[in-house]
Amino acid sequence: MTLIKKIAFWIFIIVIIGTLAGTASAFFLWTLDHATQFRITHSYIIYALPIVGLLVGLLYHYYGEKEVKGNNLLLEEFHEPSDVIHIKMAPLVYISTMLSHLVGASVGREGTAVQMSGAIADQATHYFKLSANARKALIIIGISAGFASVFGTPWAGAIFALEVFHSRKLQVRYFLQSILAAFVAHYVCLSWGIQHASYAIPYVPILSFTNLFWAINAGVIFGLISYLFAKSSHTFTDIAQRYIKFPPLRPFIGGLLIVVLYYFFDMNKYMGLGLPSISAAFTEPMYSFDFLIKLFLTAFTLGIGFKGGEVTPLFFIGATLGNVLIWFIPLPMALLAGMGFVAVFAGATNTLFACVIMGIELFGMGSSVYVIIACLVAYLFSGHVSVYSAQQHH
Repeated sequence: MTLIKKIAFWIFIIVIIGTLAGTASAFFLWTLDHATQFRITHSYIIYALPIVGLLVGLLYHYYGEKEVKGNNLLLEEFHEPSDVIHIKMAPLVYISTMLSHLVGASVGREGTAVQMSGAIADQATHYFKLSANARKALIIIGISAGFASVFGTPWAGAIFALEVFHSRKLQVRYFLQSILAAFVAHYVCLSWGIQHASYAIPYVPILSFTNLFWAINAGVIFGLISYLFAKSSHTFTDIAQRYIKFPPLRPFIGGLLIVVLYYFFDMNKYMGLGLPSISAAFTEPMYSFDFLIKLFLTAFTLGIGFKGGEVTPLFFIGATLGNVLIWFIPLPMALLAGMGFVAVFAGATNTLFACVIMGIELFGMGSSVYVIIACLVAYLFSGHVSVYSAQQHH
């Protein structure tokens, strides 16, 4: 294949995958919004959590033995390719996530978009009889397109897809493919009329030695909370696997426990994505334990087998934690919320650069110095534990 033909071939594949991924994300976000609105107006549906948990568990147990690994399957297939990811991963994760959100499970959405796009992208391996190296490019393209379109952050999506694999060589090699896929998927998603949340940091103080000291302190706290989240979700997974041998029963029993808690305590704001709380963290004082309740609820919900993702709950944890740090860190509330928003995510996924870029895309260049400090320090203090157990360090 000549160079011109090769370039044309890859542009063709990227545009097709980006279009499909952006469309899948748009449909997913649109239906997710409807599911969330239905849950808010019919809050009693939360009592169906155990039933949905059982359904999701049975679905994966009988139809998705490999697909149950979620994002980890994409990472494993990248590092040690064994078989093309089955297209059924897309409908499986979509149905499971929609059901989980309908009943208020505290899960995210990026895992769904990334897995749908990754499964779609990997199908090209079959159709075009591609090599192992070309397949790696496809998996990166899929992750990039899914992440970029679900959050409306194309640059962060492109960098996340490269960075999550921890391989410098690959990051250079597939850089252009990843960026093109992210932008195609992002604009396709927008063209379907999807609107992403926007956040504002109205005031950013100049960086003095005092402010640098406080920013570093905030970063340390964000990093420790990232570590706590990743450790907690792995611990809940281990406990569930050790004591409940039949996998579909894990989300059923876990769902029962959540429903009991819900009955006795007002937990509405911690259910589902929690987007209103994320927005509120930038403008008004939050309850001091919001971040901790969301942390354990999400770690538990994902640990016992519900589907979705980790990233939006990490935004919730980070933004509400940043919000309460104003009690003893003299930086503006919106700035601390924004720093936490991306820094906890950086620490929990070991994707430093993607989170810095995401902070700049979401909050503008004005707060970039503080975002960089928070993400870097959180990344260093998170102990390199990752929410993705298949993540490899090189």
